[in-house]
Amino acid sequence: MIRWRKGEVVRIRREWPGAVELDVTVPEGECRALAYPPLVGRPQPGDEVLLNTTALAMGLGTGGYAMVVAVPNRLPEDPSGPGHLVKARYTPLQATVLGADEQGSPHHDRLREADSIDGMPVIVADLHSALAPILCGLYEARQGVRVAYVMQDGGALPSWFSMSAARLREIGWLAGVVTVGQAFGGDVEAVTVHTGLLAAKYVLEADLAIVAQGPGNLGTGTRWGFSGVSAGEAVNAAGVLLGRPVAALRVSEGDKRERHYGVSHHSLTAYGRVALSPADVPVPELPGEFGERVRDQAELLAVRHRLVPVPVDGLHEALRESPVRLSTMGRGLEEDLAYFLASAAAGRHAASLLGSG
Repeated sequence: MIRWRKGEVVRIRREWPGAVELDVTVPEGECRALAYPPLVGRPQPGDEVLLNTTALAMGLGTGGYAMVVAVPNRLPEDPSGPGHLVKARYTPLQATVLGADEQGSPHHDRLREADSIDGMPVIVADLHSALAPILCGLYEARQGVRVAYVMQDGGALPSWFSMSAARLREIGWLAGVVTVGQAFGGDVEAVTVHTGLLAAKYVLEADLAIVAQGPGNLGTGTRWGFSGVSAGEAVNAAGVLLGRPVAALRVSEGDKRERHYGVSHHSLTAYGRVALSPADVPVPELPGEFGERVRDQAELLAVRHRLVPVPVDGLHEALRESPVRLSTMGRGLEEDLAYFLASAAAGRHAASLLGSG
């Protein structure tokens, strides 16, 4: 289940909030490794490190690092301060965090009886790679929006893994990250998607929330065996809290697999079968036969949801100006433009729901 190695840190490659990328020597040679200083401390060149090399051996595209499990000869200080939520529970790296919704939180009284997000738009997406293009479409249509990212636990559990979320937070495109379920490391921690949305509204004071799993989704090529099923559950959470769900379609022209070409079966299953609350489904007005395919497939969702045609003029230019690198399943902007346009269209539509101001 786990491939264990001992290694020695050769050099620090780069770092961003919550994460340090390293070069480490192991018996097989030199490899790239990732450490989360809030969990294991900050490794230094010359340190011996204990590694989990499973993802590296599997050649995972998103998580292809050796992961630092411990720096045995220089353990970090014991944590201090409040916090009783345990995440990554009953694993060797379970961590205690302060949840916005727990009794010791300064926000507990506000969240204890909170039962509505009062019409706040909630954009739901299948993949983490939709986060940046959604924001590109949103800010192309409207500036000055305060946005929270609610990160589900279907992909990476530590929010620190996401360089794009860290950068978007740094430049103010995100007011903060809320990590929910077993995910951790956000600006705000919460137990469920429901309290995560409430925290986005009342702790981060967001005008709009984006819900998606962290980097590294899981799919099996079966109808139900994919982590993006949680997108449908997020639509339900937004609906039951009296928000305004916006279901971003996963669209691809670059992925030639039949189940993902056009509108992915992930969207059709999550929104068509799992999502019981009605949502707005922005349908990008893409040209040609491919655009017709997308519109025809989206019609399958019209039984429960409201299909909203969204022009894509100007969105390509907005995407080119993205402050972070755009990539999905190893494909960049020009390699799968339809994917990024569909995500940006969801952001453009959500901007129209915010009213004047």
